[in-house]
Amino acid sequence: MGEKVRVGIIGCGGIAFNKHLPALRKLDNVEIVGFCNRNIDKAYIAAKEFGSEKSKVCSDYRELLEDKSIDVVYVLTSNKSHSTITIDALLSGKHVLVEKPMAINSIEAAKMIEASKKSGKKLTIALQNRFRPDSQYLYQLCKNGELGEIYYAKAHAVRRRAVPVWGEFLNKESQGGGALIDIGVHALDLVLWFMGNYEVKYVVGNVYNKISENEESFNVWGSWKGKNFEVEESAFAMITMKNGATINLECSWALNTLQEGEAKVTLCGTRAGADMMDGLRINGEKNGQLYTLKPALDEGTVAFYKGRNETAAEMETRLWIDAIINNKEPYVKPEEVLVVSRIIDAIYESSKTNKPVYFE
Repeated sequence: MGEKVRVGIIGCGGIAFNKHLPALRKLDNVEIVGFCNRNIDKAYIAAKEFGSEKSKVCSDYRELLEDKSIDVVYVLTSNKSHSTITIDALLSGKHVLVEKPMAINSIEAAKMIEASKKSGKKLTIALQNRFRPDSQYLYQLCKNGELGEIYYAKAHAVRRRAVPVWGEFLNKESQGGGALIDIGVHALDLVLWFMGNYEVKYVVGNVYNKISENEESFNVWGSWKGKNFEVEESAFAMITMKNGATINLECSWALNTLQEGEAKVTLCGTRAGADMMDGLRINGEKNGQLYTLKPALDEGTVAFYKGRNETAAEMETRLWIDAIINNKEPYVKPEEVLVVSRIIDAIYESSKTNKPVYFE
């Protein structure tokens, strides 16, 4: 590895342009040298804005992997291709960051971890909600034991009417699922991470398509009328952990409710509780009285200045690149995200069979 980490991008769509490429460009120790997209015109557009005249541009990701000078690859493609491209990249000698979900199912996710171990290259999954100020603050409280034993939690990922109708979001074969695999993954990742508990006993879940049956329903991103709505709009589940803790998941792209909240959690511990539904709130009892605490996250105390100028996506990128340079363990460990993938699989299976799914 040279003075700078050389990065190749596979998949030059919206998530690349709006999240990863701007964050990578802010790092002085990174050079974005490769751009790949099936529609090569998009790769050229990305290279023009974020690369240089020397940037490698291609439509076949294997051509990019042949470039021995590239240190790390970002896999930002449709869900179905995550595992194939990631495994090929790892075995070609590249470190890999792959967008969520880790893979289309847990079997593919496990293969990715095997490839990482076989190649000796690092693998991480893009789950930027861990890097929000409220998430970082709450994680430290949990890590320090200030909430005590967390025995009940909720994972919230609910929209009233925000179904992504563009691209391949509604395609079952390409995406593997709908709201659950798209936004439910964020809430599940957060709640397991906060609890520090990845030992699942069993899962009971149901998925629904109710609102989507009405083609005339309002949607903030336009109508789905005439589109093949092949995936679930909603998923709800109860996850019982081996230590007896319970997690309830509520996940929907379209639900008649005023209780909206995406990538948010509620935690109930023996010493205190916390939720993210109206900003971060900590609750408990002290000195014979109940209390509610709302931390002033990054508000600062000086006029016109805030305490933090790094976005969650930028922090995610910085720590990932630092792990590569200094040979550290990735902040988001693939083994943790594999459990999330297994839970998602179990919810689909439970809904299909009307039975609980037990983990080994």
